[in-house]
Amino acid sequence: MSGLDLYTRTARAAAARVITAYSTSFGLSSRLLPSEVRACISDVYALVRVADEIVDGPAAEAGLDAGEKRAVLDALEEETVRAMSSGFSANLVVHAFAHTARRTGIGEDLVRAFFASMRMDADGVEISDDATYRRYIHGSAEVVGSMCLRGFAQEDPRLVIDEAMEEGARRLGAAFQKVNFLRDLAEDCDGLGRSYFPGVDPHAFTEADKLRIVAEIDDDLAVARAAIVRLPPASRRATTAAADLFGRLNDLLRAAPAGELLVRRVSVPTSEKLRVIAAAMVRGTREGAA
Repeated sequence: MSGLDLYTRTARAAAARVITAYSTSFGLSSRLLPSEVRACISDVYALVRVADEIVDGPAAEAGLDAGEKRAVLDALEEETVRAMSSGFSANLVVHAFAHTARRTGIGEDLVRAFFASMRMDADGVEISDDATYRRYIHGSAEVVGSMCLRGFAQEDPRLVIDEAMEEGARRLGAAFQKVNFLRDLAEDCDGLGRSYFPGVDPHAFTEADKLRIVAEIDDDLAVARAAIVRLPPASRRATTAAADLFGRLNDLLRAAPAGELLVRRVSVPTSEKLRVIAAAMVRGTREGAA
């Protein structure tokens, strides 16, 4: 094993720790993937999470002001793009992501779009209209779905990534993001001073607001599921599990009174998550055989 191989393996192991530390749902679902595909998804998730932590929470807790957070985010973006070209970064998470990007065909356009949305958070851009909302969702979530799709393709090089597959990946990423926005409604508004849904006042959140958003998420998941059935077997089962977990969260959000979402964060108990994953594995296998 060369020195670069050892370094890359170490970097990818570090990236894998991020997904297990930050996301129970993604962590559980990713365990269903073949090792190389799982590593690709972990590499993508780790970079996304680090960028998110720059604009939310930890960076501010460390004492960085808005300008300093913006500078760190900009530096991370440029380091990522450089590493995608050179194949090396002293930042382990960036190095792991660059390795996966070069291996799977994740392009600079996806990375730039992602950081553009992160910059909207860092700059405190108000999402007051549908066009801004769509632009933010595209960069913060849809392109991440496209990155992951390229990771899933590593399971079977015969997979054709056509527009229908791209759209399914984008819509799955969007569904995940919208569920998290709805779950974190109060925290985003009161803690971060943000409202991601245009035309919605979190302090006067209504049942009609909630039902419109969960219906939008249902539509995203329906489009995503039409593409998921075309994924290679293990990736199909894992992605079905992730989609079903967020579908279940969306059901819980639909059932909860709108006012309750302002005082508690809806979640799926671990025991139920395991049941959802087990059922998804069975259905993912059956749909692939159909």
